[in-house]
Amino acid sequence: MTAFSTTAGHLGRLLPSREDYRGIRRTWGVDVLSGVTVGIVALPLALAFGISSGAGAEAGLVTAIVAGFVAAVFGGSHVQVSGPTGAMVVVLAPLLAAHGVGVLPMVCLAAGVLVMVAGVLRLGRTVGLIPWPVIEGFTLGIAVIIFCQQVPAALGTDGGGSTNALVGAVLAFLQTSWPETGAALLMVAIVAAVMLIGPRIAPRFPASIVGIVLATLVAVVLDLPLARIGELPAGLPAPLLPAFDLGLLRELAGPILAVAALAAIESLLSARVASTLADTGPYDADRELVGQGFASVAAGLFGGMPATGAIARTAVNVRSGARSRLAAITHAVLLLVVVLVGASVVGQIPLAALAGVLLVTAARMVAWRTVRQVMRTSRSDALVFVLTALVTVSVDLIYAVVIGIAAAAVLALRSLSRASGIHREELPGPVVDGDDRIALFRIEGALFFGSAERLLERVSQAQGVEVVILRMSQLQMFDATGAQTLAEMITALDRRGVTVLIKGVQARHLPVAARTGMIAALRHPRHLFTELPDAVEHARSHIRRSAAAPASHPER
Repeated sequence: MTAFSTTAGHLGRLLPSREDYRGIRRTWGVDVLSGVTVGIVALPLALAFGISSGAGAEAGLVTAIVAGFVAAVFGGSHVQVSGPTGAMVVVLAPLLAAHGVGVLPMVCLAAGVLVMVAGVLRLGRTVGLIPWPVIEGFTLGIAVIIFCQQVPAALGTDGGGSTNALVGAVLAFLQTSWPETGAALLMVAIVAAVMLIGPRIAPRFPASIVGIVLATLVAVVLDLPLARIGELPAGLPAPLLPAFDLGLLRELAGPILAVAALAAIESLLSARVASTLADTGPYDADRELVGQGFASVAAGLFGGMPATGAIARTAVNVRSGARSRLAAITHAVLLLVVVLVGASVVGQIPLAALAGVLLVTAARMVAWRTVRQVMRTSRSDALVFVLTALVTVSVDLIYAVVIGIAAAAVLALRSLSRASGIHREELPGPVVDGDDRIALFRIEGALFFGSAERLLERVSQAQGVEVVILRMSQLQMFDATGAQTLAEMITALDRRGVTVLIKGVQARHLPVAARTGMIAALRHPRHLFTELPDAVEHARSHIRRSAAAPASHPER
């Protein structure tokens, strides 16, 4: 009954409640204004990310509206803004290029369910295990890919149809043709200039939307030869449950897992960043996963894309003064109004103008000050950072995170191994005859698979001793490999007639010491001590008995 109550309580915390809107009577005004502001920022990004992914502008808008609303209501953060993001585009673009847009609803639903399950299983806090250099390298790699993905549209070409963003950017330069390229570059220049200059004049200036409007007006007035967004539906499509092909589902298992992992990681990172920007209350990592998973499922039913928490839009929301979920809900409602009222106008936006928005966005994703900090911290951190960024750009986002974490783990273990040591010490108190035949060693740091054999080799090589005392009270980490290696060393020394005494095994280390046979390897259970003076006295009594009866077998 207690277990049932605990489970029910956990599941209850994953659902919306009246507490989510406590204080809304005081903050509703600033929340609505913040929602309008972030909605204006989100509109061009939703269109651009939809087109860049290959799903189309409509899919981007649907995701921003449906997923943005659902995640705001069901998510674990009070101020998180969700929708299509650049990182998700990086995963989706090659997937849709290879399998077609028809697989998108199935990918959305399957990935969304996986993210929801992760939340129910309380895996939300695992994002804290990702090292800082991996996150920064991951972010840099995403920024490079997004930038490269926009180069063909910025030059008015198609990039040769390559699924590799870097290759597509190079091919785009080889395919330039005038006046199309000149017109596209003009759109990019207008948008970039407004986005770079506008915020310097007024911090809350809606630069991206103003740049889009200005570029579109120039394109229409001058009748420039530019590709446009095209016709958009004047409303949301009806929800539709996609057909599931089990064979195709198995084939797409890897990409679906990648989409789910990316959605979870990016959403939790965004929520964590949001919680540090202002005092808007804590976030529930597990509920955030459930909400984001539900958002992706809902977006897939309406023809959208997998959604994640969007760090840039969330930051705009918080800095605009948002204090509750009403702000993110308002942002979704505003985008819905745009679709219902201004779909025909939005369809006239040049693709090159949207490329300009994403080029500036990608450049802003890279915090060069942070890059310098990572590179200067240590060689290990710099290596992990560069490796993660390179794998992100050249291979795959999820592989990059996995390889980055693995590299960080190996380097951390190497550092831990180097910080561990074994030191020979003098016996405490006045020197007694026979002390030269007693070796006292202090083991500190970690005795684990990465260091055990190297550390204990020094003990094994001790010559001219009859008793070895091992001080283990300062040992912080002790795994099965360390215990097994220590047991083998005790046995080997015993064969040479050397008695081993162990002092100060911590209570938390006793189970692994017993299970691996380390304690059983001692000549006698009394050779395990809690105090050093007792161990030293026992060693000296052993030497005295050995001297008195040299022909006898050493005392057991």
